Amino acid sequence: MKGKLYIISTPIGNLEDITLRALRILKEVDIIAAEDTRQTLKLLNYYQISKHLISYHRHNEETKSNYLIEKLKEGQNIGLVSDAGTPGISDPGEEVIKKAIEEKIEVIPIPGACALISALICSGLETKEFCFLGFLPLNKKLRKEKLEEIKKSNKTIILYEAPHKMKTTLKDLKDYIGDRKTVLARELTKIHEEFIRKPIEELIKEAENLKGEMILIIEAEKKKEEKIDTNLTIEEQYALYENQGLTKNEIIKKIAKERKTNKNEIYKMFIGK
Repeated sequence: MKGKLYIISTPIGNLEDITLRALRILKEVDIIAAEDTRQTLKLLNYYQISKHLISYHRHNEETKSNYLIEKLKEGQNIGLVSDAGTPGISDPGEEVIKKAIEEKIEVIPIPGACALISALICSGLETKEFCFLGFLPLNKKLRKEKLEEIKKSNKTIILYEAPHKMKTTLKDLKDYIGDRKTVLARELTKIHEEFIRKPIEELIKEAENLKGEMILIIEAEKKKEEKIDTNLTIEEQYALYENQGLTKNEIIKKIAKERKTNKNEIYKMFIGK
């Protein structure tokens, strides 16, 4: 019987930010595959968990993935953890998960802390739609492509960045998207946790003095207000939005908003349409 691969979220700073289920699974698995065994050992020692650890990081991901799959085939259960937060999110984990799925091995998520979500929910920016891009590429061509993507996006953008590269990244962003509203989340759940809510231009001035793990949340590009053709009848407006693929309810809400009238009045006009 094959073992199970558990993808275990661990604290991003405060060691108390771990679920009871995660602690139970860490105690029960046969092996813990850790991005940095020294970092994971701090967590395990804090909760008095003694377990066989092996390193699993970017530089040995290919070979160690094969080793872990073999152990899983032998029937051993494995817990995969990163240094902090959720494995596979800008951290090692993708490769072994893909291989486990190919081998019909059960992959089980153990949810918990995730830095990008923690930063987003406290940012004060739009949370309905967002795009996580991880770290911007260092390659000039690829970096330019990503910056163009950010420029055109109408969703909140979330980036990870190292402290010593933050100023350069902010300058690049300023050149491509202008002085948009931005939130820099720093040292989340730790003693020096901080949210800096300022336009990019102001953040650039502070970037050199900032330390610790950082997340950048960028306001979505504001949609330009559509100009309403006041010469259109309500029926013509309905037909226009219907051709754009909007549903009946969406069209009625839109017309009511644009004409500053009660949507029920508009709805009565199109009953049965």
